[in-house]
Amino acid sequence: MALLVPFLAAFANLVGRGPHFRAESDRHYLKLFVVLVGKSSKGRKGTSWGHVDRLLRLVEPDWSGRIASGLSSGEGLIWQVRDAIYKKQAVKEKGRVVGYEEVMVDEGIEDKRLLVLEAEFASALRVLGRDGNTLSATIRSAWDRDDLQSMAKNSPARSTGAHISIIGHITRDELLRYLTSTEAGNGFGNRYLWICSKRSKLLPEGGHVPDEDLDELAMRLREVVEAARKTGELRRDEEARRLWYEVYGDLSAGRPGLLGAMISRAEAQVMRLACIYALLDQSRVIRAEHLRAALAVWKYCEDSARYVFGDTLGDPTADEALRALRGSAAGMTRTQLRNHFGKHVAGAELDRALGVLKDGGLAWGRTEETGGRPAERWLATEPGRDESDDSDQSPPRAPEPDPSVALDAFVPGPDGGGPEDDHRDDDPPDGTDDSPHREVL
Repeated sequence: MALLVPFLAAFANLVGRGPHFRAESDRHYLKLFVVLVGKSSKGRKGTSWGHVDRLLRLVEPDWSGRIASGLSSGEGLIWQVRDAIYKKQAVKEKGRVVGYEEVMVDEGIEDKRLLVLEAEFASALRVLGRDGNTLSATIRSAWDRDDLQSMAKNSPARSTGAHISIIGHITRDELLRYLTSTEAGNGFGNRYLWICSKRSKLLPEGGHVPDEDLDELAMRLREVVEAARKTGELRRDEEARRLWYEVYGDLSAGRPGLLGAMISRAEAQVMRLACIYALLDQSRVIRAEHLRAALAVWKYCEDSARYVFGDTLGDPTADEALRALRGSAAGMTRTQLRNHFGKHVAGAELDRALGVLKDGGLAWGRTEETGGRPAERWLATEPGRDESDDSDQSPPRAPEPDPSVALDAFVPGPDGGGPEDDHRDDDPPDGTDDSPHREVL
């Protein structure tokens, strides 16, 4: 997956703005934001890009000049895909102003494709919280639409037809430390595909694809790119439409907590992936196999997000209350919970937090007779518990989800219609990233 999904994102960026699908009145161009998440720097997240970059530079050498890094501000991102900038200047005759004319002061960027490669995505997350920083809002806009403009007084740049993709690398600890509940809740996080990666094998000399094999693959891919650029709107065929109706309910179902916030754009993400698979298959129609491939990739992304974020709510009081309840097999009374917080949490705030846990199906309460004033005891709820069950027994704990289960994603062959390779959650072998110097945003 550390090879497959960045390749899909980079391929769609290389193709550029053109292929798209419609959701109601909105056009969705095929822009993917991808973040590879490793347990540590040993996850070899970055080595995968060298293989993708090596292949795509053979397909279109000039495209490598549209790769940049160093996300720091929204204005800086827009500057990389800016339109020409004109300034009104006075026209003078004999020292007197007789009119005004527009003069180009910056010719702008003609190629509006941009792939942002962030080897240290944690650095980008850290700047999001700075006062006045517009990076988060600009990134969200870049995923949604193609026309970008900052409202900053001293930033005259704007962009029309921008086609921006992002590939980032981060460790799980960094992601949990720097992704704030605000960025998770405001839609920043759900515009990304989160991919857990790990090193699958030790290769002291790294891995290498022979030049002759890569040249042949690049020649085939060059034909695919040329065909994709002649494609406009993609639509599902009848079989794919029936499949879409089957899966749409589950994709669009809301889920509680931080995980729910991070995967709440499932429908759009799946359709963008399905369109990319159709283009790779040189098809102007999204067939069922393209949609199934997209669903397999999305399931891995969802499992990765579940592994990273678990059922964290992004609510400090509710999250701490849930942690305390899970640490007590007998549950805790409201008084014990107040004491757990050192009585620094007001009763109304605790009520709110427990309500959040109850609404999310993460905790349940019962009343106990004490011989005096009844006590209210709360227990962590396990998956599968019926809320109408008033028994005193807490259900057994369910096993932890296993995000490392390999997923087979359909990869269309050169003639379409069949799997050519199995892509699993293994990282690519170690390799040398010989990418050229990237411009800083």
